[in-house]
Amino acid sequence: MPCDIETLKGVPLFGLLDDEELAVLAGQVDLQTFAPRQRIYKMGEVAHRGYIVVSGAVRVATIDEDNQEVVVDQPAEGEFFGFASMLSGAPHQTEALAVEETTCIEIDRKDIGVLLHRKPDAGLDMMAVLGLQFQNAQQLVRVRANRNPNEIIEAKATIGERIADGVASFGGSWTFIVTFGFVLVTYAFINVQLGDRAWDRYPFILLNLFLSMLAAVQAPVIMMSQNRQDKKDRLRSELDFDVNRRAHSEIQGLAHKINLLSDRLGDVEDMLRQNLQNSGR
Repeated sequence: MPCDIETLKGVPLFGLLDDEELAVLAGQVDLQTFAPRQRIYKMGEVAHRGYIVVSGAVRVATIDEDNQEVVVDQPAEGEFFGFASMLSGAPHQTEALAVEETTCIEIDRKDIGVLLHRKPDAGLDMMAVLGLQFQNAQQLVRVRANRNPNEIIEAKATIGERIADGVASFGGSWTFIVTFGFVLVTYAFINVQLGDRAWDRYPFILLNLFLSMLAAVQAPVIMMSQNRQDKKDRLRSELDFDVNRRAHSEIQGLAHKINLLSDRLGDVEDMLRQNLQNSGR
């Protein structure tokens, strides 16, 4: 099916091309419609074409080392897939499947070559759009790869919160216990030895006042640190929930495929049984 200029104008990849350049490209590319659950290309095929979604929905997936299907992309309208393999001429590393009835612009290297031959400046415009999309994809990968709850919390921590963590960490260590115990023993020993000249004679009322003040200040500081730890635990549980939800979705998808396979085997069994009955007659 031939493609028109208006369809190409809705594609961000060609958004910087003028009408003359779009007319050249429209004369080269075609529109292809895929039925629901129709495979657009399979993994390992030598890539001759790339695709741009005009309408419908596509799922691009691959198989990891554990032989599990991993959804790589779900391109929306105006987005492309299969271009990297098409431009490099390498086999597809993914498999594309039409989730519903889908119409795509089908384009190959020759189409792009004709456009660049007639309109060399169009290549710079397309490279600008491709570069922007690759940068966005790289940023998304970095953000997802760095979703460490500790790092996320630390990046947003204020100076007061960092001080609270330091106080709580030191107050809960053996270094603090030994040092504080040594100070108390030394304080009491000196005052006992000084006798009537002591500034804080037994039962060390001034020392009790200092200890009460220290406890009054230390308690809310430790609570601040515990609140930050609660935030870390909550964020970690949210990330674990996301992982579990994706795993649940993959298990559901696998169960759905097993059910479909069972139905197909049932159909084949019924067909064979019917053929045997017809041959027996």
